[in-house]
Amino acid sequence: MSVCAPSGSVPRAHCVPSSRLGSRVSERLAMLATLARVAALRRTGLLAGLDGRKELWTGRPQSDTDNVKPLEGVKILDLTRVLAGPFATMNLGDLGAEVIKVERPGAGDDTRAWGPPFVGTESTYFLSVNRNKKSIAVNIKDPKGVKIIKELAALCDVFVENYVPGKLSALGLGYTDIDRIAPHVIYCSITGYGQTGPLSQRAGYDAIASAVSGLMHITGPEDGDPIRPGVAMTDLATGLYAYGAIMAGLIQRYKTGKGLFIDCNLLSSQVACLTHVAANYLIAQKEAERWGTAHGSIVPYQAFKTKDGYLVVGAGNNQQFATVCKILNLPELIDDCKYKTNHLRVQNRKELIKILSARFEKAMTREWLHCFEGSGVPYGPINNMKNVFAEPQVLHNGLIMEMKHPTVGKISVPGPAVRYSKFKMSEAGPPPLLGQHTTYILKEVLQYDDRAIGELLSTGVVTQHKAE
Repeated sequence: MSVCAPSGSVPRAHCVPSSRLGSRVSERLAMLATLARVAALRRTGLLAGLDGRKELWTGRPQSDTDNVKPLEGVKILDLTRVLAGPFATMNLGDLGAEVIKVERPGAGDDTRAWGPPFVGTESTYFLSVNRNKKSIAVNIKDPKGVKIIKELAALCDVFVENYVPGKLSALGLGYTDIDRIAPHVIYCSITGYGQTGPLSQRAGYDAIASAVSGLMHITGPEDGDPIRPGVAMTDLATGLYAYGAIMAGLIQRYKTGKGLFIDCNLLSSQVACLTHVAANYLIAQKEAERWGTAHGSIVPYQAFKTKDGYLVVGAGNNQQFATVCKILNLPELIDDCKYKTNHLRVQNRKELIKILSARFEKAMTREWLHCFEGSGVPYGPINNMKNVFAEPQVLHNGLIMEMKHPTVGKISVPGPAVRYSKFKMSEAGPPPLLGQHTTYILKEVLQYDDRAIGELLSTGVVTQHKAE
């Protein structure tokens, strides 16, 4: 937005104190130096596809389509920490993108300290969402560190950050700063509550956003207290929204040749995911309730206690309900006037669930699994982690990804959820050590010489992990 002087007033563009003028000249010279470096790197071919042409560079000849990954050649500059952002960029890395993770010297991503459990000195939390990334440790509060980030941004396609709105702008790394030197960049900002508004300056953590958004209100036992979901679903949903939005941004750039700004936040992501629960209130003014493992609009659809565990069964239509009754040897319920339709079953929930629960408690989980096999009714046990990763379908779907970590050896994490017919997911690179790739990125990506790198290391602007 431009601001014009009032009619008849004297423009004050030239009334700049000498100190401010000197600062502006320095900033201008720094920007020109950055642009000159980018131009030099373009001449080396490192920036192919970033000059506004309507194509996404794949990093290989167009005719070679065998196992070309959709994001191969796309560079992501990742300034995010904790879960939502790292989850988004990890998924982009799985599709072939090169992800450069920027971390604080000495501390790194907050989750490096989250534990136990630890494997050696590595947090399993951090290891779970940071595969296929390179780590550069840069002090972005130092002007020389800011310069490094800007130079990297100019070489990248996507810039992702999750700072409170205004924090990076104060350092010269906000969207307008990056757009000025790299108008091709897709800049994705992940926050707690959005860029503007009454809550925008609050820090955002999953549990708080889960509470404010209403998710915690609808999670927990029917007659009990609100409960935080066992995994950070608000963070993960936001990460997936950001992942999809970045992909959309890359397609938009393919069409227009221009980058754009993406506003993604925890609150909006979780409220959008309330779907039918929110619609019940917005359309029918029906306040939401907690249902434990049950469903407010479908009966039976919940966990039932067995002799040795739990079985979840869902009867989404009358035919499935009849099948459940036959399996449980309760055929009299099929034509009972109180249970003939789902609407009636919801009305008479307590009585019906009491009858079904009494029958489920008479046999072991494995016996019920055998009885329901091939029935067409959705069913399954409540598994602990040991049983999850022994589940034949989990193994068949390739959901255990193994990697060799440089300090702790072989590790396993949950693998990508989606498979594609024309290419294989990237062979997983292990999560990086803090600053593991600092020198490599400065030398090979930014073309810094040894003297400049040594100076940055000696002054603490950057740090490089030292092999033990």
